[in-house]
This record gives sequence, structure tokens and C-alpha cells, in this order.
Amino acid sequence: MITGRKTERNELIRAYESEYSEFVAVTGRRRVGKTFLIRETFGYKFAFQHSGLANQKTQEQLKEFRLSLLKSGMKKCRVPTDWFDAFFLLSELLDKKRGKKKVVFIDELPWMDAPRSNFVSALEHFWNGYASARKDILLIICGSATSWIINNVFRNHGGLHNRVTHRINLQPFTLNECEQYAQSRHLRMSRFELLECYMVMGGVPFYWSLLEQGRSVAQNIDNLFFSPKGRLHFEYRELYDSLFKNPEPYLNVVSTLGTKRMGMTREELITEGHIINNGQLSKVLDDLENCGFIRKYNYQGIRRSKAIFQLIDNFTLFYYKFMHENEGTDEAFWSVNANTPIRNTWEGLAFERVCFEHIRQIKQALGISGVSTRLYSWRVEKDPVYGAGAQVDMVIDRSDQVTNLCEMKFSTKEYAIEKDDDDDLRHKLGRFVQAQKTHKSIHQTLITPFGVKKNIYQFSVQNVITAEDLFKE
Repeated sequence: MITGRKTERNELIRAYESEYSEFVAVTGRRRVGKTFLIRETFGYKFAFQHSGLANQKTQEQLKEFRLSLLKSGMKKCRVPTDWFDAFFLLSELLDKKRGKKKVVFIDELPWMDAPRSNFVSALEHFWNGYASARKDILLIICGSATSWIINNVFRNHGGLHNRVTHRINLQPFTLNECEQYAQSRHLRMSRFELLECYMVMGGVPFYWSLLEQGRSVAQNIDNLFFSPKGRLHFEYRELYDSLFKNPEPYLNVVSTLGTKRMGMTREELITEGHIINNGQLSKVLDDLENCGFIRKYNYQGIRRSKAIFQLIDNFTLFYYKFMHENEGTDEAFWSVNANTPIRNTWEGLAFERVCFEHIRQIKQALGISGVSTRLYSWRVEKDPVYGAGAQVDMVIDRSDQVTNLCEMKFSTKEYAIEKDDDDDLRHKLGRFVQAQKTHKSIHQTLITPFGVKKNIYQFSVQNVITAEDLFKE
């Protein structure tokens, strides 16, 4: 049973029902459910199915490909001499298959491209010389190494240029989908508990599948992450090892970015991480962005602003905040550190990330789903005339002559706006209007799980968005 994924399933079905051969590429973060989606959509029935082997040479890959041919119905099959021969044998198998559309599913495709294997050229030849010349082939390629597929398939300047007919980038679950999934597994969790889990694990379905009934959120997190036998105790290293053939440069960048909440410029990253400034760094940053681990953005309001790279993967950030220096020393770390300053600080930052992952729901709560908007972060430096600097992490600039300055505050109860908050909001509003020279109406917007407590400062904000809003579909 699939939770959500309606758009992606419909895309796959349209490709299957097409009167022509179709080439589908499914990408997405490791553990996000790509293979499960494809298998469930087609009822686990394929004319041919194969999965690449991690960290294996071409000869081992070809041996495994032969076994997949045998499993798919080929009665006798030799070990292919190379990838051109392997795809020739596949075409012979497909020639003998019956049915309206023959579905070929190749999982973990990037792993099959060993050095000097000519795999991409062979794949080009198979599609251009065989599959596209027919009307009954549905080729589906899949892989967690999104950057490999982007660079070698989407941006291919040879025979695969513009050959992919359907691109599906599978995103992590939203809060709404996580709630649906938890209910399907009979996990009795309040929305606040679901929110806490999301701040730790993001919307990665596999991680959610490991939650056990009868355990509290704290017990589940301790059991999965901090126990030496926990299923996610070594996930961090396995995650990056599976995505990148040489993970060390990526780990260095990620670990360096993990030390700064709002991210770093390229120059800061080079200095802090002792990284050589060359084309390799550009590739690493592009790959991490393509895989969804970092985001690249600019602050509005600062002259000559340089691009900032920010680590945004929930699990990776959780690892660097709590696990990196807690290697098995305390199996009940999460339970023991409830309501401590270190957790309270992390919760505020984690909640901000959740909000950025639910922009659509925030716009819906503001009643502007159909309004054209521009989202950005804004910062202005200290000024001798206008006073202290100011920063707003989420600005929603709307085409209906309104701008929302969004503040995100995590709280376990109704958030009480105090005088200091009111002063801060007024200062940011004044600096924003002065610096941006805008004539739009400015709406101060507060995003907080349980809403705002009634007091004399409650009207400092024009809009209040709660966790209930973030859980909307």
C-alpha cells in the first residue's frame, strides 16, 4: 500500500499507457521510496528487473546482470562480454516477451557505471538502436545518486540528449503524508509527536517504517539512533557511501556546513573546512544540492551578496548536533536530555527547517495559494542612522501588494509574545521598509505549533500559522 505519491503514480501509469516507447528516470534521496513506488505501481511484474551492485567492478556487474536475465525468463545465458553485449542479450529477451508494454526496470543504475566500462554508451545504444524504434518498451531507470543521473543522462550531450520522456523526482513525505503513514501502521502519535519525529528524520519513509508501536517518541529515537545496535546508528556513513564513489570530499563539506545554522559562503567554507578552491569543490556542492542535502540561496538587502550554502537535510543535521560526538556513550541520550538547553536550541532551528519544507501549506494558511509569490531571506547590517541590523529568514513577497515577514518560533504550548518580541518585530519592520523602500503592506507573520497566547502584545502579528496548518494536505 502506497501513502500519497498520487502524482508520481499517475505519471508512471501515463508512461505505461502511451502508444510509444517511453524512457522514465526516477530520482530522489536514498530511502525515500523510489523502488517501492515503482514496484507497487506495477504490481512487482516486469519484463526485466535488475539492480546494480554497490562498489563492484564491471565483471561482477555483468555476472549479476546475467542472473537477472535468467530470473526474467531467459532459459540459457552466458556472461556478457561487455555492456553492449549485455543490452543485446536484454533485447533478445524482450523480443520473446508478450504483452502491451514491456516494462524494463533498472534500479541503482549509477552503480553499474564502473570506471572505463562504457556503460553510458551501451545504454545510449540500447535506447536509440532498439527501444525507441519500437512502441512497446517502458524503460525505467532509478538511482539515489541523483547527481550521476543529472550529469550523465539529463545533461548528456551525446546519444541520450533529451531522450528521457518522463522525469520523476521523488520528494520526502510531508507532515500530512507522515501522519497518513503512521496511521496505516497503527502508530498512536499526536501531531506534536509527529512534528518532533519529522524534525529528527524529515519525511524519509524508510526511517518512519522503523518506528515501533508501544514506544514513546523519545524511546524510539534512543532505540534507533543512540543504541549501538540501532537501525540508524550507522546510517550517516552508509548514506553518503551509497551516493558517492569518493564520499570524503562530500563528508568534509557537510561536516563543515553542519557547524553554522544559516550556512556559509564558498569562501567561508574553504577557510573553515580547509578545502582547496577548485572545480572539484564546485562539483561537490552541485552534487549535494542535486541530492537535496544542501540549498543555495542569497540574502536580499546586502550589497554584493554572495551565495550561501546551507545544510538542510534533517537527519544529517540531527547527526551532527547530537550523534557526531556521542558515539555510543549514552544509549538513552534523547530521553535524558529532554528540556535541556542543547535540545531547546536545536528544536528552534529544526522547526525552521520544517517550515521551509512546507511553504505550500503556509501559503494555503495565508489564503494565497493562487497568488504569485517570491520567497527569499533578508538581512540588513548595522547602520549609524537606523541602528542595529536585522534579519528575516522567510519573506513571502506577494503579487497582491502584500509582503509577509515570517518569524518561526518553536514552543510546546501557546507562544507568549512579550515586550522584547514586540520591540524586535517593530525594529525588523522598520528596517525592512527603510531598506527595501517598499510601498506594499507588511504583515508580520508568526509560525508556531500551538498558536499565540492572548496578551497585550498578541496583535504585534497580523497572521498566526500553527502546526495544524502545516499538517494540511
